[in-house]
Amino acid sequence: MANCRAAHCEENTGDSVTVTGCCLTLTSRAGDRLTFDLLEETIARTNLKKLRQKDSVNLERALQARGRLGGHFVQGHIDCESPILAFDKEGADFRLELELPSEFAHYVACKGSIALNGISLTVADVFPKSFVVWIIPYTKRHTNLNHVQPGDLVNVEFDILAKYVERMLSRYPKNLTTNEHECAQVDREPAR
Repeated sequence: MANCRAAHCEENTGDSVTVTGCCLTLTSRAGDRLTFDLLEETIARTNLKKLRQKDSVNLERALQARGRLGGHFVQGHIDCESPILAFDKEGADFRLELELPSEFAHYVACKGSIALNGISLTVADVFPKSFVVWIIPYTKRHTNLNHVQPGDLVNVEFDILAKYVERMLSRYPKNLTTNEHECAQVDREPAR
């Protein structure tokens, strides 16, 4: 159950709402209280299992097709949880370093997109076992990143474009070079 007094809640039963980055379906609403059903997969894969009463969560409405895209495509499909290694103030900003699970490392690129607890961010640095994002004071104050510390688990959603590129490339034989692939495309009969 989520209490959304601070948010402008216009959602209705059946609407998708992201809760700390997890896309959930609103199953009931009573005033400013929202209720969601969670799949066992969601509980196992996300930090929602650790929430306690009065914990702060990030709530976000689903993007409508006519809406403005202010970051990257964040679907609310969490890939993993990642522990915070460091969260330090440096000047006016905050440097957030998280562990990078090896099975997902190929999705992370410097200056690429990543979502942490549903917040669209830019990767600032990538190391063999970790990655860094920078947080501006406004984002820290207005999200649940204001309440996290080293050791806490953060929901991570890797960029969907990286996942699709990986999926498409995995369908080609590994010994096929770029030039052979381009030629194979040119040699095909045109569609009529």
